[in-house]
Amino acid sequence: MRIDKILGFGALMIAPALGNAQASDDHPTYANEVSRIIQDNCQICHQPGAIGPMSFTSYEEVRPWAPLIQLKVKSRDMPPYHYDRDTGVQELKNDWRLSQEDIDTIVAWVNAGSPLGNPEELPPPREFPRKGEWRLAADLGQPDHIIRSTAWDVPAEGQDLWWEPVVDSGITESRCIKAVETLPSAAAQGSTHHANSHFKILDEEGEWVDSDRLSEFALGKLGEKVPEGACRRAPANSKVEWEIHYFPDGNAVPQDQVQVGIWFYDDEDDFVEEESYKQDLRAYRLDGGGDYMIPPHGTLMTQGFHSFDHPVRIDSWQPHMHLRGVAMSLEMFNPETGRKEMLSQASNWTAAWNHSHTYEEGYQPLVPAGATLIISAWYDNTENNPMNPDPDQWVGAGQRTTDEMSHAWIAVTHLDEEGYEKLLVEREERDQRSLAGSDD
Repeated sequence: MRIDKILGFGALMIAPALGNAQASDDHPTYANEVSRIIQDNCQICHQPGAIGPMSFTSYEEVRPWAPLIQLKVKSRDMPPYHYDRDTGVQELKNDWRLSQEDIDTIVAWVNAGSPLGNPEELPPPREFPRKGEWRLAADLGQPDHIIRSTAWDVPAEGQDLWWEPVVDSGITESRCIKAVETLPSAAAQGSTHHANSHFKILDEEGEWVDSDRLSEFALGKLGEKVPEGACRRAPANSKVEWEIHYFPDGNAVPQDQVQVGIWFYDDEDDFVEEESYKQDLRAYRLDGGGDYMIPPHGTLMTQGFHSFDHPVRIDSWQPHMHLRGVAMSLEMFNPETGRKEMLSQASNWTAAWNHSHTYEEGYQPLVPAGATLIISAWYDNTENNPMNPDPDQWVGAGQRTTDEMSHAWIAVTHLDEEGYEKLLVEREERDQRSLAGSDD
C-alpha cells in the first residue's frame, strides 16, 4: 500500500504553483504563526528522509499543499492522533492533537491566500531525530542499555514473515525501567509491521520460562515511559524473546536487526524498587479466543471484559487491530455504584498509526477491586474503509496483515488498598484546590 494513502495525502492533488498573496494585519502569515505550528506538529514526519510523503521545512515546500493541509487539519486527520476529544480522559502525554486555536489559524491563513508575511519573523530551523535514531533521547539522552535481535534477511517481496529469536538480555542487575523504546532499522522501517519482546527467566527446575513483557512496537508508536512509583522490572541474567512480524514492502534488507533501548531508574531518581508497585504491559483480548469472521462488505463489533481482584491504575491504553479496524473504546463498570464510565475512545482509528495513549500523572484511571474493564472494537470491511485492501473477502482473526486482531495493549500498575486510597485522596485534594482557585 502506498505511503501517501496510508498517511491520508492521496485524496487531493494540489497544483505546485506558488502564490504571491501578501500579508494582512487581519490574517495570520506563514512567517509569524503558521511556520511555528508546522514546525511543532508536522516536520517530525514531513522532512527529507522521514516517513511523510512530502517535506514541509520551508514556505516554498508548504505553500503548494496549503489547501490540503487545511482540509486535513480541519477534519483532524492530521496530525495523526486518533483519540476522541469529547469523551474520556483528556489529559495525555505526547498528545499530537492540534488545539482548536492552531486549527483556526491554519484555516484563516489558507483562506487569506496563504501569505508568507515578513521573512524576518521566520523561526530558526529545528533539529529532529532522523530515521534510526532514538526518539526518546531528546528527553532522556541515549539509552542505558540496548538489546538487539539476531540478524534476519528481509526479502523485497513475499508474504508475512515472522522472526522469533531468543537473545541474552545482557542485564546483570535487576532494575526498574524508566522508559523503553523499540527501534526498527531505518532500512526496514516500512516492512516492520510490529516488533514485540518479553523477558525469559529460569524457573526453579532450571527451565527458561516466559516472564513479563519488555516492549511492544507497531508503526507510529513512540515508546513507553513508566511513571514514578511504579516498577516495570528488568530481571537480571534473563533472556529476551523477540516476536518480529515483517511484511515485505519492495525493499530487500539483508541482516536486519531490531533494537530495544532501555532507560533505567537510578539512585538519583530517589526510586526504591521495594517501595514501588509493580507495573506490567499486557495485551487484553477482546474476542474470546479469536473465533469470528467479518463478511464481505460487512461490519463487526467485538467486546472483551477483564476484572482484577485488587485495585489498579491504568497508565496507558493502545488499541491494536489491522486494516479493517476503525474504532475502539475502553470503559469501566463499577459494581459498587452500578455506573459505567468511558475512560478512552478512538472513533477514527487507523492501523497506519499506533499510539500508546499515556495518561498524565494524576489523571490515570483508577480501577477499584472487582470493577470490570470493557473493551469494544469496531471493524469495517466495506469500500467505505480507505485502509481495506479487498472488501470482497471474508476476514477472520489471525496473524497476517490481511487478517484481523482484536486486543488492546494496557500498562497497569497493581496497587493495594492503601495505595489506591492514597491516590484517591490526592486527587480529591487537587480537585478541591482547583475548585477554590476557580471561585477566586
